[in-house]
Amino acid sequence: MAGAGGYGSRMARVFSGIQPTGDKHIGNYLGAIRHWVDGQDEHECIYCIVDLHSITVPVDPAQLRQATLSLATLLFAAGIDPEKSILFVQGHVPQHMELAWYLNCTATMGELRRMTQFKDKSGGQESVSVGLFDYPVLQAADVLLYNAGRVPVGEDQRQHLELMRDIAIRFNGRYGDTFVVPEASIPPVGARIVDLQEPTKKMSTTGGTEQGTLALLEDPKRLQKKIMSAVTDSDGEIRYDVEAKPGVSGLLSLQSAVEGITIPELEARYQGKGYGDFKQDVAASVIELLAPLQARHAELAADPAEVERLLRRGAERALEIAVPQVEAVRERIGFLPAV
Repeated sequence: MAGAGGYGSRMARVFSGIQPTGDKHIGNYLGAIRHWVDGQDEHECIYCIVDLHSITVPVDPAQLRQATLSLATLLFAAGIDPEKSILFVQGHVPQHMELAWYLNCTATMGELRRMTQFKDKSGGQESVSVGLFDYPVLQAADVLLYNAGRVPVGEDQRQHLELMRDIAIRFNGRYGDTFVVPEASIPPVGARIVDLQEPTKKMSTTGGTEQGTLALLEDPKRLQKKIMSAVTDSDGEIRYDVEAKPGVSGLLSLQSAVEGITIPELEARYQGKGYGDFKQDVAASVIELLAPLQARHAELAADPAEVERLLRRGAERALEIAVPQVEAVRERIGFLPAV
């Protein structure tokens, strides 16, 4: 079973998840969503909107429902193809929660206490949800449930991936070969998309400035206005120097990622030119990149029933993998069959 969808298969099985909360911005697109779309022809891709992870902190129920549907619409609009990939909502597949309990009985408190993200997110508060402490185990269940061999992760999630591997190896050693032990798929170092008003910080849906964040569904005129008012400096030279020129460097990184050309090529293009022309070009490139996505999103948003149908189909396909996996886990552990 551990070979299913793993290294012995023709195409590696990849699992990625994304939380529905927060308006997605161009950094999310360039850093993750675009790679999800590009990877569909190379891998067996399972993409999950992880609504269960969203409730580790208090959320508004109506907003969560709307955000989940909105994100699904956005992902389909961006190019996730339901004929090539499985895209579904985590809460529609209850086996995620069931497997998380079994893995909770395999993980240790000491391992979870060492997770630096919990320390960061709890912020020293004495009263935080058990879910916030425990969510790396649910993450492990998300991946191990599908025997995914590859998990695209950034540096901030590498520790969780190592915990996931340790849990899988320990379970396999205790109960027999059950899970594929996943490997981290570290994406190539890409552009660091920064807040246009605070260019020493990454663009963020939660910790950034509204004026410095380029939302994927934002009106083109507003996108242009934000880019034209991006923080730069007073020397007027368009060159990459993160320490001395963080604003200009951030715009160069953005345009490089959008257009797919190197920063040195951009520096040569704008030698002797001013910030106004440079910003106009960045704005035009961003607007052109997002135009097809926004147009497709408008079509899909006008028919939410179709998006919900696609999500149901995605959940059905996910269940085809998840149900037998959990049944096998239950059998390995030694639970008495129900029938």
